[in-house]
Amino acid sequence: MDDIIVKSITRIIIPFVQLYGIFIILHGHVSPGGGFSGGALFGTSLILYTLIFGVDKAQKKFSHRVSEIAESGGILIYLSIGVIGIFTAGYFLSNKAAGFPLGEAGSLLSGGMIPLLMIGVGIKVASTMVTLFHTLIMEERL
Repeated sequence: MDDIIVKSITRIIIPFVQLYGIFIILHGHVSPGGGFSGGALFGTSLILYTLIFGVDKAQKKFSHRVSEIAESGGILIYLSIGVIGIFTAGYFLSNKAAGFPLGEAGSLLSGGMIPLLMIGVGIKVASTMVTLFHTLIMEERL
């Protein structure tokens, strides 16, 4: 796209969309949202970048290799936290029994391991959305 206004607005808005996506991921255990919603917002911001600036520039910012690492890393975060629950409490994804501090209800640090799980889910969702979109765009180019 060659429209200078759209490119300028996109450059301004993308950081705010990404910041809001991170906010939703981190506050998902005390408010509506979570890893899926925040990851979808973050992934959508990267897709917007691809649509406005093109696949080649987007691949420089978030290459397929980085996307693969992020996808694997997101699921590994989730699984490793679940395995910690197995070793410490005997149950997969055990929270209180595994010794995660629960804090005071309603505060940001009150979810024990749930915020960590949401980070893993957010990374996985965002990277999967970008990977699927880039795959579809590259197939259409051929």
